[in-house]
Amino acid sequence: MTREIQVTVDCADPAALMGFWCDVLGYQADPPPPGYDTWDAALDAFGVPPEARNTRSACHDPDRRGPRLFFQQVPEGKSAKNRLHLDVRAAPGLEGDARMTALEQECERLVARGGTRLQRHEPEPPLSHGFIVMADPEGNEFCLD
Repeated sequence: MTREIQVTVDCADPAALMGFWCDVLGYQADPPPPGYDTWDAALDAFGVPPEARNTRSACHDPDRRGPRLFFQQVPEGKSAKNRLHLDVRAAPGLEGDARMTALEQECERLVARGGTRLQRHEPEPPLSHGFIVMADPEGNEFCLD
């Protein structure tokens, strides 16, 4: 049996981190519940005070191919290396210099959005075609692959 998955990210600022990942992946913020034009209108109706409105956010792949991402506010900050990370396939079908150039361009774009470049790994055929390790604005590692 195939199952859908949701990737949940603990963070300090769910709305901001969701915006970063929407930009990285081409995702869209989840729409408000039926009957509401905006999330603020829905949260007003649900009695959620303004100071509690950035405790969670979610986004999805508009083509419904990738998993939903859910961002939940937690009190503690990140304290160690991720045991699980995302590989963002930013250069599919490319090899060699063309691949690394495409990865570098995407890295530069994401750094401008608040990401951090951590390390570049050169191609080592046949097992590695090269990749760049990055971190999102809250320090969660991911790879441009």
